[in-house]
Amino acid sequence: MPAKLDHEARRRDVSAAVWRVLATEGFGGLTLRAVAAELNATTGLVTHYFPSKQALIVHALELAEARTRALVPPTENARGLEALKQALAAVLPLTPEATELNRVWVSSWDAALADPELRIMEMSRYTRWRARLKPLVLQAQQDGDLPPGNPNDLVAGLAAFTHGLVVQALFDPRAFPHKRLRQLLDAHLEALTPRRG
Repeated sequence: MPAKLDHEARRRDVSAAVWRVLATEGFGGLTLRAVAAELNATTGLVTHYFPSKQALIVHALELAEARTRALVPPTENARGLEALKQALAAVLPLTPEATELNRVWVSSWDAALADPELRIMEMSRYTRWRARLKPLVLQAQQDGDLPPGNPNDLVAGLAAFTHGLVVQALFDPRAFPHKRLRQLLDAHLEALTPRRG
């Protein structure tokens, strides 16, 4: 049993090193050698867990997705527009952790666009993200807080708007401080809200 525990502990160490390299160097700097250097170990140790750079990148994307899911709050305590606002705000770079995570995602796009397997992974990830937002949009539509119409179009537009804010804030954080990001999200949702009366 101790050997199994040591193996799992070592895999977690390697996984943590993968994340640290990603967070500081992005996907362009993610190499077996860089992870080994971060661990102060040999590349042989890293290849024991990840036999190729492709396996390393796939693992890194899985780590990023798990961390993203952990950032988005459960929506049991809110519904409709409020739950939607919380879910969208959770992916904005409003905390050091969310900023680091978004830097990792943006740096992954080049690799994903160039590799068919990674492209499919990213397409699936965005499909899951939109599927997570859709029930919230449907609730907001039922409550009269979002306009009627195709909920898939609203979801796609909201996801695109939020990711646009992410990219702008990463490149120019002084022009897009946390308070402004929240204000822009609120104003966008408010502009979509049908006028009553």
